[in-house]
Amino acid sequence: MGSSSDMKSAKSKNSENTDNVWSSILTEVRSNASTKMPSGKSIVVLGDNESGKTTLVAKLQGIEDPKKGCGLEYAYIEIRDEYRDDQTQLSVWVLDGNPSHANLLQFALSDKTFSETVVMLTVSMATPWTIIDQLQFWAGLLHDHVDSLKLSPDRVKELREKCVKRWLDYVEPGDELDLASGKQNNMNLSSRNSRNFDEEPILPPNTLVRNTGLDIVVVVTKTDYINTLEREHDYRDEHFDFIQYHVRQFCIQYGAALFYTSVKEDKNCDLLYKYLVHRIYGLPFRTPALIVEKDAVFIPAGWDNEKKMAILHENISSFKPDEYFNEVIQKPVVTRKPVNREPEVEVEDEQKFLERQQVLLQSSNLKDPRLSPGVLSEKPGAQNRPGIGKGIGSNSPIKTPIKGETASSSERVLANFFNSLLNKKGASSSSPNRPSDESRSEAAAELDSYINKKKMNNSLNSSSDC
Repeated sequence: MGSSSDMKSAKSKNSENTDNVWSSILTEVRSNASTKMPSGKSIVVLGDNESGKTTLVAKLQGIEDPKKGCGLEYAYIEIRDEYRDDQTQLSVWVLDGNPSHANLLQFALSDKTFSETVVMLTVSMATPWTIIDQLQFWAGLLHDHVDSLKLSPDRVKELREKCVKRWLDYVEPGDELDLASGKQNNMNLSSRNSRNFDEEPILPPNTLVRNTGLDIVVVVTKTDYINTLEREHDYRDEHFDFIQYHVRQFCIQYGAALFYTSVKEDKNCDLLYKYLVHRIYGLPFRTPALIVEKDAVFIPAGWDNEKKMAILHENISSFKPDEYFNEVIQKPVVTRKPVNREPEVEVEDEQKFLERQQVLLQSSNLKDPRLSPGVLSEKPGAQNRPGIGKGIGSNSPIKTPIKGETASSSERVLANFFNSLLNKKGASSSSPNRPSDESRSEAAAELDSYINKKKMNNSLNSSSDC
């Protein structure tokens, strides 16, 4: 009996162990499922037309041939987490640069997707004189849209506090190790990192004064145009420092990160992708701020302040750093040289010219010897001076009719000559004002027969005289 009871207890223990194994497996699966990359995240891209929005999104997608649409474009970026062997899709909405399409923003950014959305403002270095105006315009449009959403005051406060916390909690790569070990006397640590979190957070001056509750990234595209600006418009380093200063001022007011990118030269595009994945999905990011290269600037949200921006003042000497932006960075005036165009001369149609000459000769009855058939000029400019010119088909002037030749015979020859030219309307020619080669050959033949007849008449007259 004892042995049977022992067997029963052993079986019960095995069943309990089996249940515990399955329970642990289910718990592990449940925990792993909770750590998977979330879906439903999105990016909304705003900016003027020709600011490089579509090309930049295609670069983030890994597409070489971007297709530009209109209105509100939709795309997605494949996001892969190599550490957890997980992947998801990040939705991307690109709004058309025409302000008339601003009402379409409601489909990309609603009260339900507000907290899951990152906004990207794009401007182009190809037109630096419009950068600040464009940033202010699209930020204002974004403010108006946020105000139109049905967000409760408590939620708005919560979203804005989240932006403040994100700004204050920024730690430069490498400093997080010191924070974890409790070493707060490191000079590289900001005072805000050692603040008492029970106290009300204190923001630096001019920081997040225009808090929308959204995570914003400002992207200055086409920085490869900096070389063109230096070469063609005499831009100097102080101009680019002035531009950077004002853009960074805008960024700290909205709590935005800043990127200078060039798809053409592939600058900061991969870094932008990694930063977006870090901000949206919390993946590791170890790149510090980059401010050395003027065409590849990167300033993460929370790093910048007025004191760091003051370093740019040292290189600005021709104007004051706080001057009005458009007074310093002005659109270049393109002066066009006047083009001296010769007046167009409308050439008379060949057939009309010949008809007019025929009528003129027939009406004169060849009483004036200067109107002989050989005096017609080939040049259109001599059409009103029938008495000047050289014979067609000959290099020497044709003489007046000799003695013994009647006016009727000359008139008949001329009529045949002009009729032969008028009947060649279908003949092709290199110039619309000159007879074709075939017409010239026929005219030359007519004149040769005409000259031969004259010679025969001269010989007959001379023999009769003898």
